[in-house]
This record gives sequence, C-alpha cells and structure tokens, in this order.
Amino acid sequence: MSRRSLLILPLLLVGVLRGGVGPACAAEPSLSARDWPHWRGPQQNGVSMERNLPDTWSLDGENLLWRKPEYATRSTPVVLDERLYVVCRSHPETTQEGEKVVCVRADTGELIWETVNNVFLSDAPAERVGWSSVVADPETGNVYVLGLGCYFQCLDGRTGEVLWARSMSEEYGMLSTYGGRTNFPIVFEDLVIISGVTTGWGDLAVPAHRFVAFDKRTGDAVWLASTRPRPEDTTYSTPIVTCFAGQAAMVVGGGDGWLYALQPRTGAMIWEYHASNRGINTTPLVHEGIVYCGHSEQNADSPDVLGALFALDGRRTGTVTESDLLWKIPARTVGKSAPLLVDNRLYAVDDGAKLWIMDPHTGADIASQKLGTRMTGSLVYGDGKFYVGEETGRCYVLKPSEKGVDTVHRLRLNGEEILGSPSISRGRVYLPTNAALYCLGTGAPSADADPLPPQAEESPVAEDPQPARLQVVPVEGLIESGQSLQLAARLLNARGQRLEDVPVSWTVEGPATVDAQGKLVAHTDSTHAVVTVTARGSGQEGTARVRVVPSLPWTFDFSDGQVPATWIGAKVRHQARELEGEPVLVKVSTVPKGTRSQLWMGPTTLHDYTIEADFLATEKNAKLPDMGLINQRYTLVMNGLQELQIRSWTSRLELRFAKTIPWSWQAGTWYRMKFRSENDEGRAVLRGKVWPRDGIEPADWSIEAADATPNTVGSPGMFGNASDAEFYIDNVKVYANP
Repeated sequence: MSRRSLLILPLLLVGVLRGGVGPACAAEPSLSARDWPHWRGPQQNGVSMERNLPDTWSLDGENLLWRKPEYATRSTPVVLDERLYVVCRSHPETTQEGEKVVCVRADTGELIWETVNNVFLSDAPAERVGWSSVVADPETGNVYVLGLGCYFQCLDGRTGEVLWARSMSEEYGMLSTYGGRTNFPIVFEDLVIISGVTTGWGDLAVPAHRFVAFDKRTGDAVWLASTRPRPEDTTYSTPIVTCFAGQAAMVVGGGDGWLYALQPRTGAMIWEYHASNRGINTTPLVHEGIVYCGHSEQNADSPDVLGALFALDGRRTGTVTESDLLWKIPARTVGKSAPLLVDNRLYAVDDGAKLWIMDPHTGADIASQKLGTRMTGSLVYGDGKFYVGEETGRCYVLKPSEKGVDTVHRLRLNGEEILGSPSISRGRVYLPTNAALYCLGTGAPSADADPLPPQAEESPVAEDPQPARLQVVPVEGLIESGQSLQLAARLLNARGQRLEDVPVSWTVEGPATVDAQGKLVAHTDSTHAVVTVTARGSGQEGTARVRVVPSLPWTFDFSDGQVPATWIGAKVRHQARELEGEPVLVKVSTVPKGTRSQLWMGPTTLHDYTIEADFLATEKNAKLPDMGLINQRYTLVMNGLQELQIRSWTSRLELRFAKTIPWSWQAGTWYRMKFRSENDEGRAVLRGKVWPRDGIEPADWSIEAADATPNTVGSPGMFGNASDAEFYIDNVKVYANP
C-alpha cells in the first residue's frame, strides 16, 4: 500500500490546538514519576521509577494494604494525584447491570465517586466490561474511558462529572462485538485518541480499523485515519507515543494485521509493516527508536506459522519489509502481553504464560521460565523487581538475575482470574482480579521516585516551515437544516506540526452556503443531505464534509434509488433495488461479516419519538432473517425464531432488560413495524406493534415493556441479520410522539 492509501480525514475542532514547537515527545512537565496515568505507566513502557516496593505479600495481611471486592475488574487501574481510577461492572447479575468508572483514594480504597452507564446495542458479554482502561490527563486532571458499548467519555477526575461524551457506535458505526475488544484511549497534547473498527458513511462506510482524535477539552473530533478495509479482527493494541528522528509518532497494531507509525496530530502514516493476516492485539514497546512487538496470529510471510516476536528500526518511512526487520522469532506467540525492556534485556511473556528473556539487539534467547498456563496481562517493573499476574490466579514477584530471573515470591489466588496488569504508584502495587482489587505495599511512607529519564525530542517547527497539509475544521459534522457551523483552516508541515494560519478561499457543494470567513449555513429547506466544503490556500487544499438533517418528521421511500447518504453503517451492507417495480432497500447477505449489523439515522440526542417501517423477508433453506427497528438505544426485532422482542443489551436480554413474546410471521408478506419510546417518571416505556401492511393497524400495541434503568436518548435506526436470508425495507418514518 502506498503512503497515500492510509485515508486521513480531519474532523470537527473547536478551539486551537497547541502547536508543534518544542520537545513534544519528551515527558510533559506535569508528568510525575510517581503517578501511573496510562495502563503502561508514565513512560508507556511498563517501567516505574519507584523505590521501596514490597517483595512479598499474603492474603493474611502481609503487605496487603486493602482488598476491595466491589472493584473487581479485568481492567488495569491508573493513578493520578493519589486518586485511582478503574472500570468495573455495575450491579452485576441484576436487571440494573451496566458498567461504571470508579475513583477511589489510592491509599485506602475509599470511594470518592463513581459514574454508572448502561451498555446498549452491544453483543459483548458482561464479563468483558473493563476490557479497556481509563487514561488520566496530568494537565487537566480529567480522565477518559471507552466503554464496552463504544460509549466514549471525558470525566472530571475530581468529581466524576461527565464533561462530554461520544456514542461511537451511533456517530461512527463503531462495532461492539461478542469478542468485546475495546481499545485504550491515549492523551497527546490537546488530543485524546481512540480507535476501533467502524462502518461510517460515504467513503467510510466500508468497515475498517480507524483512529479518531478528539479535542480533549471539548470532545470535538480533530482527525480520523483509516487502515485497510475489511479487517479480519477488532483490536486492543494501545498506541504508544514517541519520537523518531525528530518526528512525533504513535506506534500501534491494526485490526488489519499491520503495525503502523502515525503522526499523532494528523493521523498521517509514517511507516507500516505487514506482520499478520489477522489483527495485532499486542501493545508495542519503543526504546531508543527501536520498536518491539508480537502477535499470535498467522504471519503475513508464512501463514502456516502462528505468532512472532520482532524488532524494527522506527526511524524510517514507507513500507517496512521482512528484510528490513532487525530480527524476528517466528512461532513465538506473544499476542496479548506487552514486551518490556530493562537493563539491556527484553522480556516478553507468550500466550501460554512462558516468560522469554532475550537480547534486544539480536533476539537471541538468554533464558525462559514458565509462569502458568495463560497470560493476558503484562509485566511491570519497579524497584528492581517484576510484578505480574497470570490469568488463572498465579501472582509473581521476580528479580532479574545473571541467568534470567529469580522468583522472589509466588502466590496463588484460588478461584480468581487476573486479566489486567499491575500498576505502581507512590510505593504501592495495585493488582486487579475478577474477584477484587488489591493494594500492596509496606505501609511506610514511600521515598521519592527516581526522575523520569529524558526522552527523544521533536525537532523545532522552524526547521520545516513549508506547508504540506491544509486541515479544514470542522469536518464530519452533523447539523440540522438552517443551522450554522463555523469552519476554519489550519496549515501544517510535512511532520504534522502546526504553522501560522493563512487566508484561504472557500467553496461548498450541497444545500448550504459558506462565506469568506468560513461560516457554513445549511439551507432551511434541506432534507437529509451531505455538504462538502473545500478550503484552498498556500498551494494546499483541504475538504470537510457535514451531514445535514432536518427536524422531525422524517420519511424515506428510496425513490431516488440510493441508500440515504447520511445514514451511519448502512451503505455497503444495504442496497437500493426495485421489487415488483417498487423502490426498496435490501439488507444483503453477500457482505462478509456484515450480514448482522445496525444502522443509525441522525442525532443521538433524540427521545420520545416513534419509528416505523415496512419489512418483507425472504426464506432460504427454511430459515428466516431477523429484522427490526432501533429507538432510543432499544431494539424491536421480529426474529426468525417466530418471536417479537424488545431489548437493549443483546447478550444480557432478560437478566438486564428485554421482553420476548411468541410471534408468528412468514416470508413473502409485507409487515409494518412501529416502535415508540417514552420517558416517563424515570423509566423508558417501549411499545411496539407489527401487522400485515395491507391490513388495518391494530389499536393495541403488540408488545410493551418498561425499563427502570433507562436509556433516555438515542438515534433512530434499524437492525438486521441476513445471515440466513435477505429482507426488504420500505416507507421508513420517524416522528415525534403525538
């Protein structure tokens, strides 16, 4: 793939980002060696500069400062300013179940605040809440988290107040699959960056692993980068920010099996390496310009061999080939645990919990040691010791030795799974399990940590003052007919550093106007439409695209022979056709991994509305499809098992919230479905009805349910599963409740 083929789009931005002048890759002045704001620590490499950490501990109380079962988690905790943040299940195994971010006193475990959210429109099981970790921002004190249902939030780290939120599924088509892989956000300067496999709109409707950078204060998106389309996997590889030859970079594994280095301010590709035919889930390690990473899937150069650990020089550009690697060890399945480098030795734990110790320059083995049977978390290092927990409950404290490592301490937590990684802050080690959160320490006042070592610095922007990119902001916006949006243009150099702004000229395509100052105004009579805005200046050109939607009511009859351009997740998985001379939409069965999907039509803030549509199912091998409507983050589905169901969190159903009744229906008949939501005295009241389209609408609702833990807003949409057979859609309407 050429460097141009990594699709980059700048997105919505309000305010001004900090420029690229100065040592952006060095440690931030506000970053403390005694905090652990990122799941891999202050240096993003699993290494702590702390001293006086415990060698041993026990469940009887030795060096066990506290144990909190209520904060059981698979997530790795982060710590900032003596506050610990972690993602946990909320009200597990009850009808109120969701997920929560908790903030506790790091010294005592005493709760400071918690923020609880529903999981909605997701296939992921409850046991995978907390797959992602919180990231804390030392500059603002805010924390960021991507939930299991792709709900992305910025929280005030002191109070838990939600400062802004993005529903990544409804706004970007991010997938929340049964696998539950949910990515880790990172903070870089004024950006917070998150990723996942998305199915958006327009040119971004084809599924791809995409990265979105948001302004960390406002929640407005700044840029979007797309990897290769139709990846085999979702992924949970965390981007690691560094500098290569004076250029800021973030290194991350993609769901498409490629390892990338991208500019963190623009998403532009610096280099790429095709490691695997499936997704890379391991978080890479970067040390002195060298990148170490592994995977446990098929190798791109030898598909019959599973797994590899490799090293490459990150101070390059373009496509990295196999011959460019510094070294590679095939069949070493380091697919989950992140590698770690200490005192010129590389430590990596494979998926079978075997610790490998290697020469980082050659990859030659020095020693190995079995730590159990399965490894999901990663090693951390501090005070001359390694801390690690193996999935089946084995905990280790190890010390480097001439021959490898010595086991200082070993403890078995019977019946507990360790899926996250330890964290270190202010003389304490935090260990997450699915049964409790542990805090380990001697209890004595912790000594100051050694200072963070100097990091590679970014070249001053003055060394490259030539314009190379024009970003239009905002882009990927959503506004209503008649609303305005102020646009701006930013000039950047080839390294992605901000240059002085220059005057630009503006043009617009679509039902809107734009003035010389970049103010975009959508036509008052506009229907659902796409507006494209172009800015030109300093020999560069940048474009922006904005979805325009009218106020309710909406009607879609597909008479233009198109899938509505403003719908999220619809194009590609649906096609416009004619059925007996009538224009319709069809949910196709020919898209790999796309036969079961959701789509969304507009703003996520809508509530108390009704959506209805006509559906006609085909039948194949005596099997029927599933088809239905989405309203306020609930689904009304008529499924092939001859049932009618209202649900929200697919994998929880009746345990969380759902109602299912028998419902007889058949292929070849047009049915009209109507689905209404109403917020009433702290509940969401959901009502649905289905009847033959040619018949008379029944007076009574076919199915009714009330959710006492409600979703109170959400975009209208549709659900479909055409794995067994396709179905047709017509006459879609959305309107405010009478």
